[in-house]
Amino acid sequence: MKKLSDISSVYFLGIGGIGMSALARYFRSRGLRVSGYDKTETVLTKQLVAEGMAVHYDDNLEKIDREAELVIVTPAVPQDHSELNFFKNNGYPVKKRSEVLGMITGETFSICVAGTHGKTTTSSLIAHILRHSGYGCNAFLGGITANYGTNFWSHEKAVSVAEADEYDRSFLQLSPDMVVITSMDPDHLDIYGTAENLQDAFVQFANRLKEGGYLVYKYGLPRTDEFRAGNIVSYSLDNPNAAIYASRIEITGGRYLFDVTLPTHTIQRVELNMGGMHNIENTVAAMAIAGKLGISDDKIKAAVADFNGVKRRFEYIIRRENLVMIDDYAHHPEELRALISGAKELYPGMPCTVVFQPHLFSRTNDLADGFADALGLADELLLLPIYPARELPMPGVTSRMIADRMKGTKIRMVDMNELVEDLRLHRPSLLIMAGAGDIDTLVQPVADALNN
Repeated sequence: MKKLSDISSVYFLGIGGIGMSALARYFRSRGLRVSGYDKTETVLTKQLVAEGMAVHYDDNLEKIDREAELVIVTPAVPQDHSELNFFKNNGYPVKKRSEVLGMITGETFSICVAGTHGKTTTSSLIAHILRHSGYGCNAFLGGITANYGTNFWSHEKAVSVAEADEYDRSFLQLSPDMVVITSMDPDHLDIYGTAENLQDAFVQFANRLKEGGYLVYKYGLPRTDEFRAGNIVSYSLDNPNAAIYASRIEITGGRYLFDVTLPTHTIQRVELNMGGMHNIENTVAAMAIAGKLGISDDKIKAAVADFNGVKRRFEYIIRRENLVMIDDYAHHPEELRALISGAKELYPGMPCTVVFQPHLFSRTNDLADGFADALGLADELLLLPIYPARELPMPGVTSRMIADRMKGTKIRMVDMNELVEDLRLHRPSLLIMAGAGDIDTLVQPVADALNN
C-alpha cells in the first residue's frame, strides 16, 4: 500500500460513524477525494455530503469508488456485505479505522486518551485547550464538541489528539507520545470475555507509549504496577495521594470553581461550566497534559472556562429555574452513577427523573446488577427497550432484568413511541435522558413537549 501522504482517494464503509467521520474529515481536509457507504442517513452524514463527500445508503457496487487507493472499514459492517467483499476480492488495501489512525499517530506527536468512560470529554477538552491556547493540534474525537460543532479539526502542526477506543482492541494499533487512562471498568465483555482480559489490553496499550513518553492515569486503577513507561503520574478528583488533583471545590450558579495541584505547582480558581464531579476529574487529567506541554496557567484557565462540553455528555437541553433537562450518552453503570449523582448535586431541591435506554443485550445481561444499583439513585425511572445495535436478541434478556433488581425507585416501562406523551403528562422538573442507542432522536421532541 502507498504511504498515506501519496494517496488521492479514500473510500469508507461505515462513513457515518463518529470515529469514521473524523477520519473522513481528516482526509478531506488534505484535499483527497472521499466517499463512502453507510446504512442510514443521519445529521452527520448530511454534514459530510455538504463538506464535499459522496455518501450512499444502499449496498450497491454501482456506487462505489473503484479508483479508491485506500478502503477503510468499521467492525460494524457485516462480513457478507457485497461492497466489502468486492474490495477484498479485488486486491484493494482494506484497513480498519484503528489501523489508519495508528498510521497517523505513528507519524505525529500523538496524545491518546483511553478508558471505558471519560475518554471523549477528556480528549475533547485536551484538544480544545491546545486549540484555544494557540498550541495547535489535529483532533480525532468520539463526540461532537459544543464549541466547534465537529469531531475533527486540522492544524499544520504535526500534533494529534485522539480518542483511543478499547472496543475490538482498536487502541492497540496506536503509537502514543502521551497517554491518559481514565478508567478500566468491565465493559465490552462480548469481546474480552472477562474483566481481567480487558485489563490486559489496557496494560498493553499503556506499554505502547513511545520511549520518553508521558502517562497520566487515574489514581486507584488496577495493575498500574505493570505500566513500563518511565514518566508516569496519577490524577484524582480530590485525593491528595495522587500527583495531580483538585481541591477547594465550590458550586456556584451551576458551575464549578476549584484549584488544581500539578506536580510542580497549583493553578487556583479554575472555572468549569460543565455539570458533574466526574467532569472536574476529566478536567484535572486534561490540565495535566496541557501543563506538561508547557502551556501557561492563564491560557489553560481561559480555555477550560470557555469549554462548553461535548454533545450528549451532560449536555443541557433546557436550563430554567423550574425545569432542567440533560442529555447524556451514558450507557455503563459507572457513567450513569456519575451522571445522576452530578445532576442531583447541582440541583439538590429537584426530584430527578431518568429515562434510560439500555445499549446491547450482552451489556445488559453482564451488568444488570450494576445498572440497577446506579439507576436506583433516581427518584423516578423510565426504562425503554434495549437498543440491539450490532447484536441479535438474547433469550430472557430485556430491560425488565434491570427493573426486577431495583427497590425503592418508581419505575415505568415505556416504549419509544410512548415516551413524549408520558413526559408531557408527568412533567418532570429535573430530567435526564441517557443511552447510546437511538434515544437521541427523542431529545428534541421531548424538549418541545416540555417547553409547550
